[in-house]
This record gives sequence, structure tokens and C-alpha cells, in this order.
Amino acid sequence: MAISMMIVTASWAQTNYKTFTVGGVTFKMIKVEGGTFTMGATREQGSDVDSWEKPAHRVTLSSYYIGQTEVTEELWLAVMGYYSNFDGSTFPIYEVTWVDCQKFIRRLNDLTGQLFRLPTEAEWEFAARGGTKSRGYKFSGSNTLDDVAWYWGNSRRKPHPVGTKRANELGLYDMSGNVWEWCQDNYKSYSSSAQVNPIGLYDWEDEGRVRRGGSWVRSANYCRVSIRGSERQSNKNQEIGLRLALSE
Repeated sequence: MAISMMIVTASWAQTNYKTFTVGGVTFKMIKVEGGTFTMGATREQGSDVDSWEKPAHRVTLSSYYIGQTEVTEELWLAVMGYYSNFDGSTFPIYEVTWVDCQKFIRRLNDLTGQLFRLPTEAEWEFAARGGTKSRGYKFSGSNTLDDVAWYWGNSRRKPHPVGTKRANELGLYDMSGNVWEWCQDNYKSYSSSAQVNPIGLYDWEDEGRVRRGGSWVRSANYCRVSIRGSERQSNKNQEIGLRLALSE
């Protein structure tokens, strides 16, 4: 399979981004300027918070890039040569294991010469909150979930094409709802201590990996920016896809 690849760096809505094209499929990586935020059970999450979102703690991150949307079916096909599901080219890929995602990323890096990866849990939450442009919303981009997410209340029990709801403060789509998204980290309890660029634990013997963001078959509570879940890295779940990250 012949693969074409092009990289363009530009400016979008006063936010830097990088655009990549692989096998005729273009995707955009949005720059998240580094900063410090409170991760976990913050005030705007109200009484919905669970014990595994506590304690809230301060995290400082360097700048990085994150996918404007979830990885789509068409991008997965361009890189891997097969679908795990087929709803349409602009739908998010799902029913992929964490291990499958690592294979996809290695292949993508071979094709592009880049170092794409899954986001850390801290990077994911900072981006979902809007980074340094955050307005303190409960969900990613709004306090009204229907504006920004496909979830149990409006999805008609199916996923939807990416980018069809309103973006958050950074121009990122679907960080609440549509599909859960794998993170790189093993799932561990939070510490109250401040952290700088936490990278999580990459222990292949511990199969529990973080998933974030809720999905099309989850209630509003599961679409909050601080909600976190765990899934075995070998599980293939119809609710879970991925979003790419790239260090600056």
C-alpha cells in the first residue's frame, strides 16, 4: 500500500497547530501551551465526583500537541490497512485495545518520522479543561453537555462523526462523549502532592490502563472532565477509541 505523507505547520484561531496527511487522510494536532492546573475533583464538578477523582492536586505541564479529534476510521485504515469497525470514514475508530493503539502509533511513526503517542492522563485532562484558556466548565467546552457531546441522552445509542458538536476553548472536539479515549498511563490512585509532567507508570505487567471522557452510551456524569476509568489493556470495548498526542 503506497502511503503519502505531508506535514504543514500553521496558525488556527490564534492557536498553533500541525497538520499531517497520511495515505490521503489529513488530521490536525492542536498545540496546548504549558501551564499549571488543578487535576481531579475540582469545585465545578460538584457532588458528582467519585472517590477515585480525589484528592485534587496541582499539576504543571510543558507544552505539547493533541489531536483535534479522535482518530477516525479513515486514518486507522490508512495506517493499518483494516477497520475494527465501520460506521463511516469520519466516525471515531473504536473496539481497539490499548495494545492495538500502540501498534497503530508505531506504524504511524514509521510513516511520518514523528513521535506520536497516547496522551498521559494529566495531558488529557488539561486539554479537556481548555488548557490555559479554561473557563472552568464541568464538561469539555460547556456546562451544557448537549452542546459539546454525544452521550446517552442524545446519541440514539450510536457513535457519531467526529467534530459535529461544539469545540472546547482550545478548538478540541468530542473530549466529552462519543467514545472513551485510551491514555498511556496505568490506572493508579492520585497523590495529593504537586507534580511536574507526570508520565504515569508504563508497566506492561499491570494491564489496567486509564480511559477518559465518557461515551455515546454513558450518562452525563461519565462525560465530566475529571471522570476517570480503568480498562484492561487487552480488552476490545465498543466504547473505547483514541486521540493522539505529540511532544513539542
